[in-house]
This record gives sequence, structure tokens and C-alpha cells, in this order.
Amino acid sequence: MDSTRRHILALSRRGLLRGATAAAALAALLPPPVRHAIAQPAFRAYPFRMGVASGDPLPGGMVLWTRLCPEPLAGGGMPHVAIEVAWELAADPAMRQVIQKGTVLAHPELGHSVHVEVDGLPSGRPYWYRFRAGREASPIGRTRTAPAADATPSALRLASAGCQLWETGHFTAWRHIAAEEIDLVCHYGDYIYESRGHGGAPRAIPHVREHHGEECYTLTDYRNRYAQYRGDPDLQAAHHAHPFAMSFDDHEVDNNWAGSHSEEDGSPRRPVAVPPEIFALRKQIAFQAWYEAMPLRSSQLPRGPEITAWRALRWGRLADIAMLDTRSFRDDQPCGDVTGPPCPDVANPAAQVLGAPQEAWLLDRLATTDATWKVLAQQVPMMRRNWSATALSLSMDKWDAYPAARDRLLRGIHARGVQNVAVLSGDVHNAWAGTLHLDPDSPDSPAVASEFVATSISSDGDGSEVLPNTSRVLARNPHIAFFNNRRGYTVHEVTPARLTATFRGLNHVSRPGAPVTDKGSFVVEAGDARLKQG
Repeated sequence: MDSTRRHILALSRRGLLRGATAAAALAALLPPPVRHAIAQPAFRAYPFRMGVASGDPLPGGMVLWTRLCPEPLAGGGMPHVAIEVAWELAADPAMRQVIQKGTVLAHPELGHSVHVEVDGLPSGRPYWYRFRAGREASPIGRTRTAPAADATPSALRLASAGCQLWETGHFTAWRHIAAEEIDLVCHYGDYIYESRGHGGAPRAIPHVREHHGEECYTLTDYRNRYAQYRGDPDLQAAHHAHPFAMSFDDHEVDNNWAGSHSEEDGSPRRPVAVPPEIFALRKQIAFQAWYEAMPLRSSQLPRGPEITAWRALRWGRLADIAMLDTRSFRDDQPCGDVTGPPCPDVANPAAQVLGAPQEAWLLDRLATTDATWKVLAQQVPMMRRNWSATALSLSMDKWDAYPAARDRLLRGIHARGVQNVAVLSGDVHNAWAGTLHLDPDSPDSPAVASEFVATSISSDGDGSEVLPNTSRVLARNPHIAFFNNRRGYTVHEVTPARLTATFRGLNHVSRPGAPVTDKGSFVVEAGDARLKQG
């Protein structure tokens, strides 16, 4: 894995001296701290109620995760001391052939979460793992290592999924993902929804279950919300079956936030604006809770309101997967958080979605990787989606509102001669497939990449096969080949010759147990970015 890092201890010399002086002064005023670690705790209830998870597989290892949480909806219910947690990694599902094991401390400062970064394993094979604390043992999870960097694997199978609003549907899709034969799950974001009520969903969509607590603002609020979602057995089944590569979108913090700007922007719909310095406090809390709840490496540990979540994973020479962050560094929505005609600010030539450092890192990586396929796993649709039959109407929370940023990226890919680029997106609660052209207004311009937008796990309820304006939207957007409004996920199979996307859908999430069916399938041949019917 390649990741830019600004370590939490990477301070300037002057800053270190100031910090040391302040620490010495504080130490002179306070008694020495007394800290304990409990090696054999006794829990009032089962502590592994959030299950286990693994993530970010490398050729030699992965991240193993759990969180001690005997009282999930009450802040965790743990004492304010560190707890010793043992972990085991085995070559068999019965855990008889233990290959590595160790102990770590679950610290109260991180909600008693555990992130074990395993290394030194043989590449390209499955493993099984579990945790122990006191007399309690966690469920057994299955994970894997990635192929060696110079390996030439015959295939990679991954699922793309996200947008799982607890209130408007059951997580049946995760149960189906758990049963899939896949190597990796790319979660594009909206793992939780921070609000209470409809969470941005239309009020006509009925609630089938309720959030615990009100809108999340405190660290305990966010911890409880993750604990509620993590307690879902279908979501746990998917984590226990596969390693995940995690991203976040908006609802892990605040609906449709962008950079330093919250949803409350002083517009007529939200007249009380939240100053950036106040919103930064909420971001700091939300990012900590996200880190605590996800199988992430220490390089993703937030530093106040900042986090470096963008990174890359390799699958030998077959695929290079860039996990992108399209929220932290983007400009505020140029015309407000609306869908409508573009205002003059949409033409800003310096518009940012990725931010300059991430954008430069991505283009450099795309130009230098020796992998056949380059996968951009990100959040919001990149393709042009004109919603009007007579004039230009764009969603201001997507790449459409930042055409200069999209143009720089696509022209950068084209100018460097990069081929076989696939963009995986989500956020909009529908499934889409399309071709990204050098000029979005000209379908005759060169095809630069293909894009596959996964629908939601449960957000917006049962949905439908189409929307009333589907045919009109597709007619106005000839580069778009597919649309579906059911809940579900996308399965991608990548081989040296082609990349296939199969859109899987469920006809209902308002009650559990829906079967899954294929709604559409598309193929991209190596060397040709244009979509073909699968």
C-alpha cells in the first residue's frame, strides 16, 4: 500500500520545543499520572458485540479490527483503562494452524478499538482470525493477503457498496455480499447516517427501524451510531467474510459537507451558518469515531479535523486501486446544495474536488504503475448527468459542479496515455454505468475511462426499476448506458483482458430476506474505455 503520511509526531523543531516547554510546566503542576492495563478483565456483557473486521490487504498482511463494546448504545460500557486483547491468525477456519499471534492494548482514548497491522505473511491466500479478552472470544473472521507486487493473478473479484441508511431499510444486501466469492469490498462511504429522521431521504419513504439517539454531535453520539450499525447481523456477516477497503463520504460527518464547510451554510434553507472553526470540531470528533470503527492503518489516524484517507492498494500487476477522498479538500458547492442550472461559479478554473496534492499523487501514480487496470474508488459520480430535457441542470454536490477539476483529471489521464481506467462511485442511491469522454459535451471525443455507480444498500427504501424521468435523462446523456433504482451493490471481475461490472439488486429492503437478482451487466475490454453490454 502506498499512502502519503504526515505522522502525528511529525512536528517542526520549534513546535517540539514549545510543546516540551509546555509539557514540563504542566508536569510541575500535576501529580504523575497513574495508568493501568487490565490483562484479565471480567465483562458485564459480551464485549465483541460489534464483531470483527479486516481491511487494506497487502502482499504480506492486513489490518485486523475489533472493538470492546459490552454496552454498544451507551458509549461502549467499558472502564477508563486500557485492556489487553489477544489476537490469533490461522491458516485454517478451525483456527488449529495458528501462524501469528500477539497481544495489544485497547485504549479508552480510542473507544477500546483494536487495529492490528499484521505483516510477514505469504501473499495471495486466505487466513482466519479472532480476538480474546479475558475469558471471552470474538467471532472468527476470514481475510486474505493480496498477491505479490510482481505477481500476475488471473482475476480479481471485488464488490462496490455503500449508503446504508438504517432507518429506511434492512441490510439484506450485505448478507448477499457475504455469500459472494470475492476478494475485496470497496466501501465508498455513508457507512452511517449522522442525522435522525429521514437523513436527507424524501419524507414519503417510510421508516422501517429507528436510529438510537438524536443527530450526532458528540464523540459518544458517533460511537453509539457506529455501534448500532455494527450490531446488524447482515453487515457483520460481510465483514466476517471479506476484507474491506474503507472510504468515507458525507454522512460520516454531516450531510453534503465539503472541505471546511458544513451543510449549514447560511442559505435560505439553512439560514444559521456554522463557522468553519466550529465545524472543524465536529469533523475531528467524527473522524475519530470513523477511525475507531473501521479496519484502518495508523496512517489513517486523524490529526484533529484533518485525515489522510487517500491511499492505494495493488493486486499484483493486474490492478492498482486508488482509494480517494472527494470530501476533505473540495471547494464548497458553487451554487448551493441544489440541483439546477449552473451559476457563474461553476466555471471557476481553479475548482477543486481532490485538492492539489491528492490530484498530483493520483496522476503520477496512474502514469507510473505497471498494473493493467487502474481503479479509482471514490464517492460521487464523475460522469455528466444532465437532469433537464430542455436546459442544463446539474447536481451541485457531484463532479458536475466542478468541471475544471474533472477536466484536469481526465485530460491528465489522456495526456499521459493512461489506459484501462475504471471509476467506481456511489452516493446517489441509484445504479449507473457510463463512459467518461474527454469532453463531456461531445460523445465523439476520446473515451478516457468507464464509470460504474453502485446503488445504495438501503438508503431511499425499496426503490423501483426506473424513475419517471429515466428515459428523458438517458436521452439527454448518450454516454450513459444504464440506470436502475433498486437497492443493492455491484460486483466487478477484473482479468487481464476485461473488466466486468454486474449490478445486483433487491426488490425490497423494507422487510428482510429479499433475494438478489442481476439488473444489468457491462464489459470494458482492455485498451478500449467504451462500455459494452455484458
